[in-house]
Amino acid sequence: MNYYEHIRELIKGVPTTIIDWEIERVRSKPPTQAFSEFLTNREQGDWAENIVLQAINTLSKNYVAVQYGKSENLIAGEEGFEEFYEQYQDELETIGKRPDILLFSKNDYSEDWKHNISRKSKEELDKIVPLAKAGIEVRSSAFLLDEYNQFMQNRKTELTQKILSIKNTLLNDFNDILTQKTGWTESLNAITEETIGVLEIKNAPGWRGSERLKYSSDLIKEMNGLLREFKKRDFLSITPKVEDLKVVYKWIETFNVPHFYFQVFFDKVYGIGFEKILELISKPELEEEKYFIGSEDSKNQNKWTVKIDYKEGKEIANKIDMPDHKSELRKLNRGRLLFYVTFEGGTAYLDVNNLQEILGIKQNDF
Repeated sequence: MNYYEHIRELIKGVPTTIIDWEIERVRSKPPTQAFSEFLTNREQGDWAENIVLQAINTLSKNYVAVQYGKSENLIAGEEGFEEFYEQYQDELETIGKRPDILLFSKNDYSEDWKHNISRKSKEELDKIVPLAKAGIEVRSSAFLLDEYNQFMQNRKTELTQKILSIKNTLLNDFNDILTQKTGWTESLNAITEETIGVLEIKNAPGWRGSERLKYSSDLIKEMNGLLREFKKRDFLSITPKVEDLKVVYKWIETFNVPHFYFQVFFDKVYGIGFEKILELISKPELEEEKYFIGSEDSKNQNKWTVKIDYKEGKEIANKIDMPDHKSELRKLNRGRLLFYVTFEGGTAYLDVNNLQEILGIKQNDF
């Protein structure tokens, strides 16, 4: 069974309530106007792609990373953009979504490519792309992963202290009236540091029989709110959209090349295989533990986003040197000005063992 056939089997296990592969992709219309945030995000994405490409090519003796994804610099409102956008939609329908980077064995690489095959003709790419060892889709995140994790750890500690403090107040100061209410003393005693992440008081009381009853009822409601807050998603994620997963599958179907997502934070890089994503979302019991489903439009399944805990991937780079950044100006027709941020420099320090493991490269072959 080749890679594509394996992926084809995996998608059969994905619940149709998450991804219905039979729902046709709706061809999107070209945007009519660009915004500064879009330009900054695109610059950040280009930077993230570039540091991954450079890191691989700096370290590897046997493989070469090559730019493959669309690289046109046009934006909505500029001449030629609509034609480019429609051609891109045509490509999504015929071969699927190109990953940003292709990884080739040096034996299959041609120096004439100059690390960029993004503008080659379809006829040329049809011959080149199947030779690739892997396709890498690079996503960028405007977070420092370590600082985010430290913040969330402190937040969990603070919530735990507040919840246990309210519990102790209720048991110590209101025990006489709580014992008159069936089950409440037992429910409160069940709340410990170990159980806070799983417990929730389903039916908070609305007692009003006395001032003390009302006050204890309000405390329980406050504690219940804190318990719900504690259980909210607290991890940064690798976030493919359902519509992207469908066109990535189309690309795999076309070229039979293994596909991976690399999430670039400003201090680390994590990677996960398309295969692993399908395995995770095929297990409903893991939802809200290892992945969440976010919705931009509850009526349009294709707009859903799969948010996968980054820890389900592998740490591809354990350190990144921060890039320089500066403001840029782009003038559009009618004199409209867009100000945005560009990024330059920075280095990703690869964990070669993890990179080899996730890409399926034998040890010492990289």
